[in-house]
Amino acid sequence: MTDLDLISTAWQARKHASAQYSNYLVGAALITVSGKVFTGCNVESSSYGLSICAERVALFKAISEGEREFVRIAIVAEGKFTPVPCGACRQLLTDYAPGIEILLSGKPGQFEKVLLSDLLPRPFSGDFLR
Repeated sequence: MTDLDLISTAWQARKHASAQYSNYLVGAALITVSGKVFTGCNVESSSYGLSICAERVALFKAISEGEREFVRIAIVAEGKFTPVPCGACRQLLTDYAPGIEILLSGKPGQFEKVLLSDLLPRPFSGDFLR
């Protein structure tokens, strides 16, 4: 799957987002080493702490299906700025996909590619707990 295909899949997933409070709709598409794609969208609660980001939905779906090796994740949202994963998503990606490439798109067909290590250069990891 090409980068643009993964971005397009994330834009499709965004259509299912439920963001009635922030109106910030986010979609994600995560591809595994085996080629499987898992999608996610953000789901908000009136109790904001219970909300979940699109990236975590996609990651949790993949993990719950037995996947443990990830190649790329596309994250898409319209807004003033190109979307980036929040701190919680960066941490979970560090825990489960430390070398992952991240595709960020604020407009269909356009994206930038970054490494997770660029977004979280000195992460806390399981290595600290051993």
